[in-house]
Amino acid sequence: MVACPVCSDASRSVVTVAGTGCNDLADILDRSFADIGRVRETFRPQLSIREIGAVLTVSTGIATVSGLPGVGSEELVQFPDGIAGIAFDIAEEEVGVVLLGDHARLKAGDRVLRTGRVMDVAVGIELLGRVINPLGQPLDGNGPVRCRQRLPIERPSPAIMDRAPVTEPLQTGIKVVDALVPIGRGQRELILGDRQTGKTGIAIDTLLNQRDSGVLCVYCAIGQRAASVAKTIAILRDQGALRYTVVVVAEGNDPPGLAYIAPYAATSIAEHFMEAGRDVLIVYDDLTHHARAYRELSLLLRRPPGREAFPGDIFYIHSRLLERATRLLDDLGGGSLTALPIIETEAQNIAAYIPTNLISITDGQIFLSPALFERGVLPAVDVGQSVSRVGGKAQRAVYRSVAGDLKLIYAQFEELETFARFGARLDDGTRRIIDHGRRIRACLKQPEFSPVAVPAQITVLLALTAGLLDQVPLERVAEAEQVLHRAAAQIPEDVGLRLALAGEFAAADRALIIEIARRALADFQPEPRFAMPAARQRPEEP
Repeated sequence: MVACPVCSDASRSVVTVAGTGCNDLADILDRSFADIGRVRETFRPQLSIREIGAVLTVSTGIATVSGLPGVGSEELVQFPDGIAGIAFDIAEEEVGVVLLGDHARLKAGDRVLRTGRVMDVAVGIELLGRVINPLGQPLDGNGPVRCRQRLPIERPSPAIMDRAPVTEPLQTGIKVVDALVPIGRGQRELILGDRQTGKTGIAIDTLLNQRDSGVLCVYCAIGQRAASVAKTIAILRDQGALRYTVVVVAEGNDPPGLAYIAPYAATSIAEHFMEAGRDVLIVYDDLTHHARAYRELSLLLRRPPGREAFPGDIFYIHSRLLERATRLLDDLGGGSLTALPIIETEAQNIAAYIPTNLISITDGQIFLSPALFERGVLPAVDVGQSVSRVGGKAQRAVYRSVAGDLKLIYAQFEELETFARFGARLDDGTRRIIDHGRRIRACLKQPEFSPVAVPAQITVLLALTAGLLDQVPLERVAEAEQVLHRAAAQIPEDVGLRLALAGEFAAADRALIIEIARRALADFQPEPRFAMPAARQRPEEP
């Protein structure tokens, strides 16, 4: 007890508040009680009805829940410890939920709350250069992701009347692709082949080649090993490609629910840029793991299995994903979304269930052959089984003029080379075709992470078609190609501009580039062989 500092009366001792005396304290209490009374009179309680369910069972990747009679299909539900889930199977008594977090942290009896919204993801320019998971959470240690807008991961694809034809090429920097299997902006080109044949390498090279093209990129890793994803991110960072790329990662040890929603979340991020009028490239690496994750979830939810134990809607989950890739009309911004889905085959069986589904959905495929890979032909693109159903219309006129017959010539060479292995005698014309084809194959080889610019590609292709490389020894073709790459810098700027924009390839420009290539290859021409003088005959003795 302390004496009142106002009246100095020890009998009226009170506990002081901030140096105030008894009278001041009484005034404060009176005002406080008055304020409380006014708040109590004006308070109107806001009642809200919330459905709270309970977890019945938990297993790897899924949970069954009861007590949510009003939950909608694919609605987001919330579990304890911040674990989210998506309502997949809605029955009369229970709901099957796909978990987006660690199932080991849940147990039977835990509370489940409805959120009243579907799964969405943060979108915006702030994501460029970041590595996130499908929930939008950062994985790169660079702080939280601050975006002003969110989009649902499941969105309807653009209407038919909102789509524009594919008329502009997407340069990959890979000679065999740009010349023989071209890709257009807004196209869906499938990359398929056995494991360890260079599928991801082609996709990464394409990402690296967009450095100065203004194309934004999204790389979606689905079920990949953490070491492989870290290697890819390091390549993008070292090559300066991460600044215009968003990386969405669902690792192999993540719940199957995250692997399932990863490509949809990545597509929503890419669609935000497309709707803003930008050209976007998205890589799905790979949809084999996505299909397997969905099969695992469907079997756990006791959905009826079909062929190869996949559920009946396995075609639909990929078609509704890839149909979102398109080119929009100019009235809608003119943006485009180009998709490069990757699929893994087994023993080169492209007639398996998932590969045939994706081949029928996409606008062409790039098939990688393990036989070519083992022989050192990299990239191991099988030209005979690769096709682009749309990109040829978007290909630059100079490519059509230079490489129009190259695919046919290469196919003829491969057949003759196979025939020649049986030891048959070949005439001179057949030998010339085989020798020319071997130089085509040597020129189409290309190391990883070294995209080639358009002028350099045109110079090499013109040298091939003009026969300038036929006299170069086969073991020196790679060296000669590097000389041609350096010689391409001598092409005048106005000619280079016409190569990129002109509708037709002028004969004068062709002659100029061929002359530049001929001068560059002068040192590779074989030395002329001089005939030895005939021996002087001795006169006949009489």
